[in-house]
Parts: sequence; C-alpha cells; structure tokens
Amino acid sequence: MTVSASSVPEPQGSFEPARAMQLAKDTLEIESAALLALRGRLGDSFAQAVQAMLSVRGRVVVMGMGKSGHIGRKIAATLASTGTAAMFVHPAEASHGDLGMIKPIDLVLAISNGGESDEITVILPVLKRQGVPLIAMTGKAGSTLARHADIVLDSGVEKEACPLNLAPTASTTAQLALGDALAVALLDARGFRPEDFARSHPGGALGRKLLTHLADVMRTGDNIPAVLPDASFSQLMREITAKGLGASAIVDEGGRVLGIFTDGDLRRLIEKGADLRNVKAREVMHSNPKTISVDALAAEAAQQMELHRITSVLVVDRDGVLVGAVNSNDLMRAKVI
Repeated sequence: MTVSASSVPEPQGSFEPARAMQLAKDTLEIESAALLALRGRLGDSFAQAVQAMLSVRGRVVVMGMGKSGHIGRKIAATLASTGTAAMFVHPAEASHGDLGMIKPIDLVLAISNGGESDEITVILPVLKRQGVPLIAMTGKAGSTLARHADIVLDSGVEKEACPLNLAPTASTTAQLALGDALAVALLDARGFRPEDFARSHPGGALGRKLLTHLADVMRTGDNIPAVLPDASFSQLMREITAKGLGASAIVDEGGRVLGIFTDGDLRRLIEKGADLRNVKAREVMHSNPKTISVDALAAEAAQQMELHRITSVLVVDRDGVLVGAVNSNDLMRAKVI
C-alpha cells in the first residue's frame, strides 16, 4: 500500500533540542517521584496480595485494557517466568467467550488506572458469582473496580509525565513497578532459585549455563584423544593431530587417566631443545592432570579452564576412567561461554 505525502499529518509545532532535553528530564523526574510516592504508600494490602497469589491453586489471570493491558501482559510474563503460574486474558475477549478460561481456583489481577474500564467492569459480577478472588491494581480507591475487589493495590500517581497530563506515562510506570514488586516478593517466598529460572529460559544464556551438562557437549568414544604410557612420541603426536583437541590423555590399560600432554607442552619442549625422537608418552606427560566429573555442568568445565588457564579438560567417571574430553571451542559452540 502506498501512502501519499498528503496523507502524512504536518507537524503542528517545531523541534527544539533544548526543549526536548528538558521534557526528557522532566519525564524521568516525574516518573521517579511517582515510584517513590508509591513506595511510601505500600501497606498491608500488598502483603495480602502476595499471600493470595501464593495460596491460589490455579493461575493468576492478569487483565487490563489499553496501555494497562500492555503492562498486564508484561506482568503475567514476569510472574510466569519466576515461578507463579500466570496468563493474560484480554477483558474484551473475556466477554465473548474467553471468560471460560478463568476457573474458581484461579485469581484475577485486574489493572485499570481509573478503575472504570467498561470491558473490565462488565465482567466483575460474573467473576464474583464464580467465586474468583479479585485483586485490583488501580489509581482510584473509590472506583467500580476497587469496590468489587477483595484486595486493592494503590497504583495512583499525582500526575502523568505527558505535558497534557493525558497519555498514560507515570501511571503505567507505577503499574509496571508494582507488578515487578509482586513478582520479586513471590519468587522470594517460593524459594525460587537460578536453576528454576533457567528451566523456564532454556534458550537463554543462563539456561544454557545451568542446564547444559558435560555429557551434552563432550567428545566421546573414538573422538577422545588417548594413548597408553608406552606409546611413542610420534604416536602421541598423531593422536593429538587426528582428534583436534590440542591435547591427548595418557591412560592405563583400564582407561584410568595417568596424565596429559598438550600443544603447549610440545612448544616448551622444543624451546628447551629436547630430543623427542625416542621418548615415550609417560616421559613427557603431566601426571595427575585436571579432570572433571561426567556429572558436572558444562559451565563448571569453563570455570575450571579459566581458573587454571587451560584450554581443555578430561572428563572421568567415579573410578577415574576417561569417558570424555572437552575444550574451550566445544563450549563456545554450545554457547556455554
């Protein structure tokens, strides 16, 4: 679709950099003041809301219209990702069938600055008849929404940051912050841990660090570079070259790790002028090398590499038998580091 130049509204004012900067500062000041005022008004109703959300057997259903709806979607997402089962239901759609998503075991968190959104107020009697607990987040304590609610969270602001005092700005910031405060209080009360957060964020960096085990990324079987102690130096070098790890384990007949030889060791021997033609693997290996359990997280291997300034680590079972190997490149491909 082509938009003609005549369909684009002409600006009614003029851009002044100094005024834009001042308005930006005013906006941040107004919204900061709104949050500080909100902090001062927190009372027993906040603790009651947290307790009600902890006790609910179903889900926290967040509702809101317009800008409050956008904030509500974010609050629902934050609750869900921090251990509280939650979803957003659009109040207008609720009047046309989506109300069936809400069960008596659920709890509704309804957000409306004025508390008089028709799409919300029309479904309040139905929620009451179903026995669904209702928490109102509103800036008007005497509103229809507040009167129907079991718990009222005051999200009111003295004024909007909008110069016209019309566009929801400070009020939506207050709603968002209050929703974050609920989520933080709830995750603390639930004993929510980083591991729990990772389970709901498997695709994120934290999820990869906390959920990826060495067994998921390590080299196994014939891809593990390993030779016996009596292997010749040329055999040792062929093994390192063939497996591409930059190192090779030296193991006994039972597969238990005795030592390791790395590319760095080779460079240091050459610098010393060592005669390597007739040496055995046992003569050049580092005994008791750094190893890690096969049950460990991949992130632990990364930490060990960083701590000891090494680029590869051998993976062993409980008996010290070599079962895998991993280097920094393997961890980078897995996006663990």
